[in-house]
Parts: sequence; structure tokens; C-alpha cells
Amino acid sequence: MPELPEVQTIVNDLLEAGLTGAVITGAEVLWPRTVSGLTPERFCRGIVGKVAAAVRRRGKFIVFDLAPHGHLLVHLRMSGRLHAASLWEARSPYDRVVLRFGCDREVRLHDTRKFGRCYLVEHTNGILDRLGPEPLDPDFTVPLLAERLLSCRRRLKPLLLDQSFLAGLGNIYVDEALWEAGLHPCRVSVTLTRKEIRALHGAIVRVLERGIRNGGTSLGRGKANFRSLGEMAGRNQAHLKVFRRTNEPCRRCRCPIERIVVGQRSTHICPRCQAL
Repeated sequence: MPELPEVQTIVNDLLEAGLTGAVITGAEVLWPRTVSGLTPERFCRGIVGKVAAAVRRRGKFIVFDLAPHGHLLVHLRMSGRLHAASLWEARSPYDRVVLRFGCDREVRLHDTRKFGRCYLVEHTNGILDRLGPEPLDPDFTVPLLAERLLSCRRRLKPLLLDQSFLAGLGNIYVDEALWEAGLHPCRVSVTLTRKEIRALHGAIVRVLERGIRNGGTSLGRGKANFRSLGEMAGRNQAHLKVFRRTNEPCRRCRCPIERIVVGQRSTHICPRCQAL
């Protein structure tokens, strides 16, 4: 599933493509369930003619702020991605929603597993207000993380995956952050010391910023793997320390990386650096 760095990479691509201020001149829904809460006809009527006044990210959502009113929220879920094409380029059988900008530019939601969703809404409150703090915002401080960690009694891995606790983290970057902080994913949040919380805060920020600098993480070459707007694979997989490195030596202590299951999620740890 695309996580914060992958979604931010796509948003950066959309901004670089100059879509801010562009008029949506056409829309097609090729898989009706991709559009949540509206029929394909109502979705198309509601979005055609609107201006993409701004493009931004909130958690794992791509947000198009529309003018004169409304918002388009795109959640890529397991295998979705956006790609840019000209009007004349052949469609993929996995394209689910197509938005046309100007005369011949299209942005297509490509999704092999059909889990991605588009929400055309007047207000974002009902969806985005459920999300926790943004881990790359200046407001995400060590005291804020400490307050949230110490106010509940949950294991770290499921807690950090909870989008209402912290927005944008997924399986890859939680494993990477916990390794960087030297914390076992089964540690209970209230047992963390101030020093450990400070280490976790720094690790979360570092692994996310590294993922963005490297254009996201692409795990393999299959049709469901992450690609940028221009169909480029990410580079961050070469910089992962533990995720999907089972039996390979830890980059810190050379102990073999182990794969365990925490909260029904595949989890990768160094048993020496992250002793419980």
C-alpha cells in the first residue's frame, strides 16, 4: 500500500506537472465502485468544469481542492497509483477513473486490485478529521508524541499503524522507524521512557523524509507496485534497513533479521537491536 512518502511523491509530481489552476474538462469512471457514495454519472457531472485550485496530501489521501467549491479525495489503498497520459495514449485495462485537464492531458487512477477510492465531497471534515497528526508537520513534536503514547496502553506496531493515532505510516515505515529507534514492535506504549520517545520521534521523521527524497519505495516490478506519476519506480527500497530483509544481516549489528507477525501484520526486526 502506498504510504506517506509514496503519496507525497505523487502530489509533488502533480504540482510539478502544473495541474494547480487547471480546469477539469472531462471525467470517466471505468469501474463504478471506485467512486464512493456517488453514481458515475453524478461524479462526472459534479467534477467537470471545476478548477484544481490546490493539490496536497493529508495522511495517505491525495486532496484536490476544487474551485469554486468542493474537494476530490483519492485514496490509493493496496495497489492504486496515478499516472499521467495524453488523451491519445491507449488505456490500461486497470485504469478505473480518468480525469482530463485542458485539451489533451489526463490523470488516470490505475488500480489492479480495485480497492482505490475517490470521494467527491463538499467538505473534507467527515473523512480527514478522523486522521491523527501529520508526522512531518512542525506541530508534531516530542511532547505531542509523548502525550499520545502515554495516554493509551497499546503495542507500538498496531498503534503506529492506526491512522487516527498518526497519519500516513504503514507497514514499511513503521518497521523502519522502530528499527532506527531500537524498539521492539510489541513494546507497550506506556512503558516507553522519555529518551525512547525522543528516539522514536526522530526515527519516524527521518524514515519518512528519506522515503520522500528517494521517490518512495517500489517493492518489485509487478503491476501492483508503486510508480510515480511518470511511471518511475521509487528508489527507497535500496535504503531499507529491515523491511523484507529476513535472514539478511542487520546493518547495525550483523544479527540476522527476523520476520514475526504482530497484530496480523508481517513485521521485520533485529532481535538484538530491538530486544523486547
